[in-house]
Amino acid sequence: MIQSDLDPQIAAEHVQELASKGLSFMGVDVFDSSMLWMLLIRFLANFLVCWIIIQYFYYQKSTRKDYYFTFMLFSVTIFLLLFILQNLSMGTGFALGLFCIFGMIRYRTESIQIREMTYLFVIIGVSAINGLAVEVPLTSMLVANLLFILVIWILESNQFLKQTSNKIILYEKIALIRPDKNTELISDLKDRTGLDVTKVEIGHIDFLRDVAYLKVYYNASTDEINTIDTITKFS
Repeated sequence: MIQSDLDPQIAAEHVQELASKGLSFMGVDVFDSSMLWMLLIRFLANFLVCWIIIQYFYYQKSTRKDYYFTFMLFSVTIFLLLFILQNLSMGTGFALGLFCIFGMIRYRTESIQIREMTYLFVIIGVSAINGLAVEVPLTSMLVANLLFILVIWILESNQFLKQTSNKIILYEKIALIRPDKNTELISDLKDRTGLDVTKVEIGHIDFLRDVAYLKVYYNASTDEINTIDTITKFS
């Protein structure tokens, strides 16, 4: 009797409806396959793009494992936070407000250098785009991420922009700091430091000790960032 009253077509439609809506408990979705796949695909894409930016552009020059760790966790946190908030209908304004708060974070133990702060904003920006752009097609999202990588590669490459570094030097040949002796000053600095000096700025002059502080600009021979360039002396 029960089998005769069962309509296979109605049962199939009911199963299909449940599969499309996903499982729910007390009005709360327990499992939604389409949303889960969207989360996994976008998370992996975001993680891969941020890893490429950090590993092959930032870390190759700075070799700072502490910032490597920070940037990767920022990427994961920002993406998941904004993705979940968007799907909970919390509003894009609230999500972007959190994005701005994270963007203004400064660590009290150590001031963040301009390069690190720039990469932090890039990582936050990439993760925010990937987390918020749920309605954007995957191809458009991938193109946007590739544009980030392309622009960073162009700016970091010495083929397009020559890297110029600088050092603070305490210089004792005070007779060469005169404007008419600039060529001799640069030549002397090249001979003594072995650096390709291009420009010299004269700072504090101490006539009692016959020394002057010079800011020396030179073309870097390697891509590695010199974090000790601006230190004048150890206390």
